[in-house]
Parts: sequence; C-alpha cells; structure tokens
Amino acid sequence: MKQILIDSIGLLDLLVWILVILFFCGSSLIFGGNLQYSFIGAAGVIIEMLLIGMAIELIIECLKNTKGIGTITGFITNGPEALCLIVGLLVGDIIFAASTPLGSNFMNPILLFAATLYCRQVAQTIRTNPRYTITTVTGTAILAASFFTLDSSHYFYWILGAMGFSLLMFVKRPHEADGYSLEEHTINPRIWLLPAVVILTVTGYFLDSVVSFAAVHSQAPKGVIGFLVLATLTSWPEFKSCIALLSRRKHLAAILNITVSNITNIWLAAAGVATYLLTH
Repeated sequence: MKQILIDSIGLLDLLVWILVILFFCGSSLIFGGNLQYSFIGAAGVIIEMLLIGMAIELIIECLKNTKGIGTITGFITNGPEALCLIVGLLVGDIIFAASTPLGSNFMNPILLFAATLYCRQVAQTIRTNPRYTITTVTGTAILAASFFTLDSSHYFYWILGAMGFSLLMFVKRPHEADGYSLEEHTINPRIWLLPAVVILTVTGYFLDSVVSFAAVHSQAPKGVIGFLVLATLTSWPEFKSCIALLSRRKHLAAILNITVSNITNIWLAAAGVATYLLTH
C-alpha cells in the first residue's frame, strides 16, 4: 500500500500541484480575491488529485492481470460523471446534467495525447488502431457538441443517433490480446478494488465543487477557469489511468480507456436525456 501511494505521486504531479497553487493564489492577488481562501481551495484540489491518483494506481494494480483492463478502467473512471448527471437530473436541469459527461469528451483525447508525451510513447500509441481511435473520438465529440445546439423537441432524435453510433463503436472496439505476462500483486485485489473505486468516484464527484470554491475566491477569469482548470482537472482520473497503463506499455488499453470513457459519456447523457423527457 505504501508503494502504491509512492507510485501515485510523480514529478508531473508535483509540477501540477505547484501550478494549481500559483494559478489560484496568483489570480487572487491580481484580481482582488481572497488569498487565504484561494490557498485553502488550491490545497483542497491537490488533496483531491492525490486521492484520485492513489485510487487509480490501486485499481490498475488490482486489475493488471485482467483481460480488457482498458475497457474496464474506461467504465470505472466515469463514476464522477455519473454522479454529476444524477445531481443535475434531481434539480431538473438537463443542460447541467449532460454537460459534465459530454464536456469530458473533448478533454479526454487531449489528455491521452499529453499522457503519451509524458511517457514518451507517442509513436507507439498513434500506430495502435488509429482508424478506430480517430473515428470514435471524433464521432463522440461531434455528438457531444451537437446536443447543446438542439431544441428540446429534437432530443429524442439525438438519443437515437447517439445510441446507434456509440453502440456500434463499442461493439467494433479492438479487443485486447491475451498473453500479458502475469505479474505478482503487491496488494490483495479482493480487499482493495472496491474501496479504490469508491475513493475514485467520491473524490471525482467533489473535485468540481472544490475547484469551483477555489475559483470563486481567486476571482480568476471564468473563461480560463472553464477550459483550462475545470475541464482539465475533472478529467484527471482518465489522465492518471492513461499514464498508469502506458507506463506498463499497454497502448491499446490506454486508448480504450479514453474511447470507452467517451462512449460511456454518451450513454450517460442519453440515459439522462431520456429520463428528463419521461419526467417532464
């Protein structure tokens, strides 16, 4: 367990933590925010990111000998989006409910590329099923963007198109090959897998609120917060998963982590929109 915690913290994590503090505290000084609360908010973001990184390492360690690990992690890392969707539906705001899962579809592929750069495995990853990757990432991004341009009277047709395309891409996904060499577990998967998933889901759900708290008190520009901060940090679970998989040279698993995550985001949004139509 101690080794897992050490593995979840790398040079990149330390650099990002410093940037988080500099961003929020610097914005507070420049735009007249509350420096003390900005620092507290930044510290909260860092704690959240640390817990997410640790949870991801635990999950990958528990599942490292499991066939289809990329698909599995693609589902698991969407726990926070699912919770945010439910919250949005409970308050009757379908745009807010769908924005979290659909918004992630734009940041996920960017963070996959960033992970390949960090792990110095760009070429190997690009050569791994490029046609499927490009088709799935582009298609799910277009579906996500198109939803916000529609009138509510057209939601039903969006559900049909979104489910048709996403189901096709899920069925056509490349399957991870057998033959990964079995590695000895450093922890007991039966004990740690469920707690790790719970930690990831809960911390991922509260990450947006913690970032918003820091953003409000730092008085940072809303446009910068929306894209550079909220979108990036709320996709941190997928980013950490990609790094963990690429560090084990599982290129297809890293790709599937992102493509399945994007597909699952479409399913979540479609389920949310269908629920909204049935209850309003």
